Amino acid sequence: MTSKILTVDVVKWLATMIQLIGYGMTGMNLVPYNIFFFFIGIFLWFAVGFMWKDKAIMVVHIGAFVSLLVGYLNA
Repeated sequence: MTSKILTVDVVKWLATMIQLIGYGMTGMNLVPYNIFFFFIGIFLWFAVGFMWKDKAIMVVHIGAFVSLLVGYLNA
């Protein structure tokens, strides 16, 4: 079996690592830097949803983006 690395695989793992860094920064109370990592991770996961044509992934990350942005702007 041939191992083929697809662009979507790279993007989803990069997004996952960035999201995990955001969670870690939240745990260490590194605000607002954690929010920027979350925004990048959300954008990349939205891109994965787009590449997979998976509307559920796209919708949940639009919702995450809007809620995070509103919370950030009201802080």
